[in-house]
Amino acid sequence: MGFLRRVKEEFSIIRERDPAIKTPMEVLLYPSFRAMLYYRLAHKLYRKRHYFLARWISQRTARKTGIEIHPGAQIGKGFFIDHGHGVVIGETAIIGDNVTLFQGVTLGGTGKETGKRHPTLEDNVMVSSGAKVLGSITIGANSKIGAGSVVLKPVPPNSTVVGVPGRIVKRNNVRLPREDMDQVHLPDPVRMDMDWLKEENAQLRRAVERLEEKVWGKIQLPAEPEEDLDEDL
Repeated sequence: MGFLRRVKEEFSIIRERDPAIKTPMEVLLYPSFRAMLYYRLAHKLYRKRHYFLARWISQRTARKTGIEIHPGAQIGKGFFIDHGHGVVIGETAIIGDNVTLFQGVTLGGTGKETGKRHPTLEDNVMVSSGAKVLGSITIGANSKIGAGSVVLKPVPPNSTVVGVPGRIVKRNNVRLPREDMDQVHLPDPVRMDMDWLKEENAQLRRAVERLEEKVWGKIQLPAEPEEDLDEDL
C-alpha cells in the first residue's frame, strides 16, 4: 500500500470513530495518527531485519506520542487507538482487523514465556481504558474487554470480559460492529452474584420461617396447672 493511501486510510478511521473530530485537519494532531504511520514504517524495516533502526523509530515515536508499539507486532486494517497515552503493544502481539484500543491498554507478556509471548486479538475486538491483556492468549472475534480488566485466559468469540481477574459473560450469536464503542453498558458479574446471593438468602429465610411454623404448630405445650385459691385462704 502506498504512503498516500495509508494516510488516507488512517484519516478515515479516526474521523469515523471519534465524534470529537470537527475538521479534517484535527486528525493531524492525534497521537494515534502519527503513531500508526511510524509503526507501519518501523514494521517494514523490522521485517527486513533492520532491527536497530526499527526500534529507534518506535522508541522515538513512543516519547513523542505516549504510544509504544513494538515494530515486530502484527496489526491488521482499521486499527484505531482512542487518545492512546499509555498504550503498550508487545513484540509478538497479533491484532486483527477493525480493532479498537483506548488509553492505558497493555498487550503484554507475563514474563514467564518465550517465543509467542503476547496476546492475539481477532477481528472487531474492543479493549477499554486501562485494561491489561497478558500472555500468549487469544481474544475471540467481536469481543469486548471492560475498562480496568486484567485478562489472563483466552476469551471465546462474541464475549464480554470485566473484572480483575477478567471474568467472561458470553454474548453468543451477537456480533459487535466496529462502530460499537460503548464502554459503559457492560455486564457486572460481581453485582449479579451479589443479587443472586441476596435472593437465595431470602428464599432460605422464608423456608426456615415456614418450617418453624409447621414444627411449632404440631407441638402441644402442657397446660399450666390452675392455682387453688381456696387452699391458700
